[in-house]
Order: sequence, then structure tokens, then C-alpha cells
Amino acid sequence: MSEPDRNALRRQQHRRRQARRQALQALYQWQMTGDSVPEILAQFREHEGFERADGEYFDELVRGVAGGLDEIDAALAPYLNRDLESVDPVERAILRLAGYELLHRMDLPYRVVINEAIELAKKFGAEQSHRFVNGVLDNAVKDLRRIEVQAAR
Repeated sequence: MSEPDRNALRRQQHRRRQARRQALQALYQWQMTGDSVPEILAQFREHEGFERADGEYFDELVRGVAGGLDEIDAALAPYLNRDLESVDPVERAILRLAGYELLHRMDLPYRVVINEAIELAKKFGAEQSHRFVNGVLDNAVKDLRRIEVQAAR
């Protein structure tokens, strides 16, 4: 891969990371306030620094989680030791975001999804939330991405 291609890939990864970060905050707001998704999307697009994020990916993540909530929650439920609604709201938003990516973004390696979720938990969650998020996703991925996990071994 040429240096310009590597730089373009790094920029895309950075913009995606920013989109995930913004999507996490938007999903947290959505969970806590019950505001409409279009209203929240519009608010976030006005935030200073939003231009550093991949806006299309941000929209996809927020709309995908909100629109696929039942599917995502059902996919995660077997790997939780309690009801998802009783999980800390930040951790719940992170799990739903990662759940969406695991279910609908097969172009993203499962290890990338888990790593990004752990980083979000370290940044925004409680002191040990990254361990909880890692445990849930590490177990869920064995079923949600069974073929990919087996191929990685």
C-alpha cells in the first residue's frame, strides 16, 4: 500500500472513530431524553468539531441503533447477567452501538468493533465499564460472527 493510500485510510479511520464517539453521545441523549432521532441528528451536526466526523456513518449508526433496537437488544440479551435496561446508560449505548456494527457492518472486523467499544467505555464509562463491555461483546461475537471468529483461530 502506498503512503498516500495509508494516509487516506488513517483519515477514514479517524473520521469513523469520531463518528462513533458522536453517535455514542447522541444515543445517550436519545436514551435519556426521548427526543426524536432527527432532532438529535440536527443538534449534533451543529456542534463545533462535527466536521471531523464521518457524517454519513454517524447518521447510519444513530438511525441504525434507534431503528433496530429490538433486534440489537435481543442479540445482546443472552450475554448479559441482567436486563439491558438496568445496565448503566453509557454502557448500554456502547453495547447497542457495537451490537449494530456486529450485526450490520460485516465489512468491519469484529476485533475492530470490540476494540472501538472498549475505547469508548474507557473514555466515557465508569472506571471498570470497559471490562464489562469487553466481556459481553467477546461472548456475543462467538455467535454473532461465528464464521469470522472461527476463521481467525
